[in-house]
Amino acid sequence: MKKYIIIMSLCLGGLLAMSCSDSTSDEFEEVNGKVEEKLIETLVKTSVQNPSENKVFSFTYNSDGSLNTANNGEDTGAVVYENDQLSAFTGGGNIFNVEELFESPYNAFEIGQVLEYDNNGNPKTLMFLKNEYDYDTDEYWTKEYTAEIKYDDAPNPFYSTLAAAGVIDALDKVKLNFSITQPLDLVKAKLLFPLNNPSQIIYKNEEGETLVTLSANYDYDEDNYPKSAVMTSIDLRFNESTTLTLLYSYVN
Repeated sequence: MKKYIIIMSLCLGGLLAMSCSDSTSDEFEEVNGKVEEKLIETLVKTSVQNPSENKVFSFTYNSDGSLNTANNGEDTGAVVYENDQLSAFTGGGNIFNVEELFESPYNAFEIGQVLEYDNNGNPKTLMFLKNEYDYDTDEYWTKEYTAEIKYDDAPNPFYSTLAAAGVIDALDKVKLNFSITQPLDLVKAKLLFPLNNPSQIIYKNEEGETLVTLSANYDYDEDNYPKSAVMTSIDLRFNESTTLTLLYSYVN
């Protein structure tokens, strides 16, 4: 499941900050209102500094509007339905992985824990551990990092596409009550699902020093869906910056 959802991480303590009764669709509508449903057809990523990293993400749909396949230029995943409900994903590739879109150096959204949500219920602060290796001593140690996330006042543009795959229905069935019978991946997805569109990630070390900033400047259409974005990554450790663009197209 985590291969296809934008953000996947687990923090059971974060349940205390979330409603145990609202469904994902209820929360999305409460935050964004009655937004137009738009299915992503292609997402073109172009790297200014590294053209070899250019990618085209594409999505196909069945005649009933359900998601059929997702492709990131290398891997293709297909959605399997049973009795008109999501049954499984086949294939590989982190199609909706936010680190891949932002060219993020960390896997905070897969291994992090939610420390704080914003007023809209979006994951705001994540804590994650990363193993470091000392080549001189041939030893590993663990360091703690945080990721602080900001969002635009716009809906998560992947929501309708995920709904078309049956993912939102699956999340709606998750009862956040610490039940040991809950599917772990669904609990992870529910806890980390962004209702709005992420626009900035700031990574800090355990001393609170900023290491990397990732910022997105979106151009939105009349329905408040992104048409394009300019992504800028600044690595303060090496005084390096990279830029990439994203172009969105939707099913007519």
